[in-house]
Amino acid sequence: MIDNREDVIADKQKDIKEIIREIKKVIVGQDKVIENILIAIFSNGNVLIEGVPGLGKTRLVQNLGEIFDLDFSRIQFTPDLMPADIIGTNILIEAEDKNRHFEFREGPLFAQLILADEINRATPKTQSALLEAMQEKRITAGGKTRKLKTPFFVLATQNPLEMEGTYPLPEAQIDRFFFKIKVNYPLEEELIEIVKMTTIGEDNKVEKIMGSKDLLSLQRLIKQLPCSQEVIKYAVKFVLSTQPTNNKKNNSPESINKYLKYGSSPRGAQTLIMAAKARAFLHGRYSVSINDINSVSKAALRHRLLLNFEGEASEIKADNLIEDVINFLDR
Repeated sequence: MIDNREDVIADKQKDIKEIIREIKKVIVGQDKVIENILIAIFSNGNVLIEGVPGLGKTRLVQNLGEIFDLDFSRIQFTPDLMPADIIGTNILIEAEDKNRHFEFREGPLFAQLILADEINRATPKTQSALLEAMQEKRITAGGKTRKLKTPFFVLATQNPLEMEGTYPLPEAQIDRFFFKIKVNYPLEEELIEIVKMTTIGEDNKVEKIMGSKDLLSLQRLIKQLPCSQEVIKYAVKFVLSTQPTNNKKNNSPESINKYLKYGSSPRGAQTLIMAAKARAFLHGRYSVSINDINSVSKAALRHRLLLNFEGEASEIKADNLIEDVINFLDR
């Protein structure tokens, strides 16, 4: 258990406010996006960011690396990118004595914050090279396993509109993303601020607020936050209610059985609890509520719901089905 939880969390709120202030130097609006990315980072989770080009996705990730003082690496995914291009490869080295030996040269994946730009443009073979790094925080190459530096995050982006020449992410990889965050087009007043910020004067620079050790300590603190049995049961019921077979037992809304082929994996329940803890922490609380679960549910589950043929034909959105579950459980 955590001693003096309220004092510890109150002390950390200053750092959180400074982090958000630094992000706001370079990003206009997108409050929900910023909150969700911070929740994922504090929960030690990977993020899939979806949005059309020009909305500041890449800039946000780059500046997060500076704010948390993390080794940053950007990988532009293209159809000709090979696994060795991101993992690294053995290079034949000739020494001064003419003896030759293989030396492993690390690829860009050996960093702490990875921006996987347009991840769906790479082939499934290259996409799968990320799986071990995302889940196990390690890389196996040349018959040897190498641990990655911690903390380690993959923040991947994809364009939802331009689908030509893209490869859909496998379900196994999608499930390893803690959150799927949608970045919406800015409002008129926000767009005016963006134009002013980027066309007048010098670019704003962000400052380091928290180092790797502090971030790891914060992640451990959040994981220890108490969560009542009632909230845990609610999260489990939430995930079970996304299973189409449960509709026959009146344990899920009718729309789930009608439009879903598969519901959320067990990772969905784990994500709901961890994300709810991080959200409570962000808002200065040390107890998790059902409202926290509902607030993070779309980002946590929208990529874990697989539509059936009727759902795809009807262009049903996963977010709408999640809202149906919330209304069903609130009855």
